[in-house]
Formats: sequence, structure tokens, C-alpha cells
Amino acid sequence: MPNRELQDSEYKVFRDFLEQQCGIVLGDNKQYLVKSRLGPLMARFNVASLSELVAKTLSPFERQLRSAVIDAMTTNETLWFRDTYPFELLKKQILPELEKTSRTLKIWSAASSSGQEPYSIAMTGLEYQQSRPGAFSLGLHVLGTDISNTMLEHCQRAEYDGLALSRGLSPERRAKFFEDSGNGMMRLKAAVRKNVSFRHLNLLDSYALLGKFDIIFCRNVLIYFSPEVKAKIIRQFAGALGPRGYLILGASESLSSVNSDFEMIRCNPGIIYRKKV
Repeated sequence: MPNRELQDSEYKVFRDFLEQQCGIVLGDNKQYLVKSRLGPLMARFNVASLSELVAKTLSPFERQLRSAVIDAMTTNETLWFRDTYPFELLKKQILPELEKTSRTLKIWSAASSSGQEPYSIAMTGLEYQQSRPGAFSLGLHVLGTDISNTMLEHCQRAEYDGLALSRGLSPERRAKFFEDSGNGMMRLKAAVRKNVSFRHLNLLDSYALLGKFDIIFCRNVLIYFSPEVKAKIIRQFAGALGPRGYLILGASESLSSVNSDFEMIRCNPGIIYRKKV
């Protein structure tokens, strides 16, 4: 039977590796998470113990293994229209303010996971355009980025099973925006897909090549980073936003004492942040 035990010293080394590679900070008592996430990789890479897997991961020559380990440790569950209110604020408050823009509206979903957030944003944009003919005449584009290549491939297929579709998606939206893909899955219709693109990005890297955005969604991600890394990411978000651009974080996340580039706007419910002029 494969050995899934890790010595405290091995766990510490792996924690340091993960933080260095992608900024994620594991607590002192998260060995169970490492075991559950990395255990399935042992058979795939033909190693007899978790200790051996971790040791090999530290080698810069094990690129395929490193990529699989980071995929496993950074993949988080998500759902459609998560928390509801950010998408309502987008539709009722932010998009009306920006609808007269004379260019394509650009929105960035900074941790797209399996695609539910960027596609939920795109669906919200389509609903708004349908209710306001002429709005965003040059279109609306959503960029989804993630560190996991596996998740990005899933996003680009835009196919979801019944369980995934049952999590946060109303029957009305399912009927309106999805079609049977013929393999027991449902695929987002072309009208949604054409407004969304995906690319690989580590949030620790530069965002310069992404261009400027009107809105950035980065929800339920910053809680995994150290205060120093969080502050760096927020500074880079400010640089990636155009004048008076919006930053939308998760319900449990805050910019308090982290960054002065944004003003906090209290909504009912929720909080959003706008870049200061």
C-alpha cells in the first residue's frame, strides 16, 4: 500500500516550495490537505510514498510532476454566480455606469478555476445588453486566468455535467445559455463563449502583457496568500485597472490597511473597490 505519511520537516519544505512557486500559504495543520490532494498523483507518477513525491517535486527537472502538483494544490471548487450579489452589483450598478464607453469593455476574472466565474460574468453582461439595446456597442470581453493548465483546458471546453450545472445555475439560465453537447454534457452556447478567453497566469508574475481592464474579479483567492504577497498583488491590480476601474473581492476579503490606491464603496449588500483617480 502506498505510504501517504509526511514527516514534519518534509511538510515544512513542501510548504516553502508552494509559497515560493505560487504564493499560497499552508497552515501548520494542513498535512491532511496535502495528503488528499497529492495522494492520487502517486500512482500516476509511479512513486511509492508521498515523501518520494514531495522530494521529486523539488527537482527543477521534474516539470511535468511540478505542474501536476501545483494543479492539485491550487484547484478550488466553485459554482455559478457565487454569492449572487457581485453579479447583481455588476448588472445594476457598475455596468450602467460604464455602458457608454467607446471601446470594448474589459473584465478580468483573475482565478478562473473551472470557468464558472468568467462565464457567469459573461452571462450577466449578455443579460444587461439584452435589457439595454445599444449598450457596449463595441462589445464586452472577459479574460479568465488561472495557474492550473488542467483547469484552463476545462474552461476552454466550456462543457459541464449535471452536478456542476446544479450548483448556482437557475433552470432559466441553463435553458437560455446552454445546449446539449451530445456526450451527456451541456456546453455554453457560442454567444457566451465568444466573449470569453483564457490564458495561463501566476498571480505572482507581471500583469503588464494583459493590458488594462475596467473591472477585475479576484474573489476568494487572496485569503491563501501572505500579507506581503497580498499587498503586491493588490498593487499590480491597481496598475492593471484603468481610471476609476473596479476591483471585486470575496465576501471575507478586505483591502483594510493593505493598499491606498482604492476607495471602498459600501453597497447593499456587499463591498466593492474603485481605483482612485
